[in-house]
Amino acid sequence: MRLLESTADHDLSLTEDLDEDDIPPYAILSHTWDSNEEEVTYKDLVDGTAKAKSGYRKILFCQERASHDGQTYSWVDTCCIDKTNHVELNTALTSMFDWYAKATKCYVYLSDVERGLFGTAKGCNVDWRSQFRNCGWLTRGWTLQELLAPRVVEFYDQTGTLLGDKTSLEEDICEVTGIPVAALQGRPLTSYSIEERLAWQRNRRTKKPEDVAYSLSGICGVSMILVYGEGRDRAMARLRKEIDDFFQGESYRW
Repeated sequence: MRLLESTADHDLSLTEDLDEDDIPPYAILSHTWDSNEEEVTYKDLVDGTAKAKSGYRKILFCQERASHDGQTYSWVDTCCIDKTNHVELNTALTSMFDWYAKATKCYVYLSDVERGLFGTAKGCNVDWRSQFRNCGWLTRGWTLQELLAPRVVEFYDQTGTLLGDKTSLEEDICEVTGIPVAALQGRPLTSYSIEERLAWQRNRRTKKPEDVAYSLSGICGVSMILVYGEGRDRAMARLRKEIDDFFQGESYRW
C-alpha cells in the first residue's frame, strides 16, 4: 500500500510501497471519478504534473483534511495505485474493502453537491436534501463498500464544506439506497444474508460490467481474481462460487 503525505513546502508526495505491518494510520478518500483525463494518476505525482489537472483539488482536500484531523497520511485510489502495473492493480482492488475498513476516517467528496446553495445539513431545506439524495456517489458500485467498511464516514461538498456523517445523514442514505440503518451504524455485515448484501448493489452503476461482482467481494467476505472482459454474468457466477467455496461446511444464509 502506497500513501500520500505532505512535503515541507506543502506539496504532496508518495511513500514507498509499504508492507502490511509497516502501514501507519491513514485517512482515505471516497469520490466519483470525473473524466479519466482530469484524474491525477500515480505517474502524474511522480512526474510533478499533478497540479495541472482538476482532479488535484480533491486529492489536496483529502490530505489537508487528514492533516487537520491529526493524520500524517492519506490514501486516494486515483494516484496511490500504479494502474500500469497489473499485479499491483489486482492486489489493490481485492484489498480495497480492508483498506477502507482500516482507515481512521473516510472523507466522501461530493463534486455534484454544494451546501452553500441551500443552507446547512442540519435543518436543511427540501432543495438541499434533494441534491444530496440525487448525488452520483449514492448510485455507484464501488462506493457501496466505501460507505459500509469504514467506521467513520464524513460527507463534504465540492467546496470542502462538511455536510454531516453517515450517522447524521443515515435516514437520507437509508431511503435512497435501501441499506438498513443498523448496517450504517456498524452492525456486522455477517448478520445479513448474502442475498441481502447483493441486493444493496442492485440499482448501482459501474463503468465496467464485471465490477458489479468485484465490488461486492469484500462485502461478502471473499476475494476474487479480476478478469476484465469475462462479462457481468460470468463474474457474478464466480462470485457465488467463491462464496460457496469459502463458507463450505459453515452455516451461512444466501
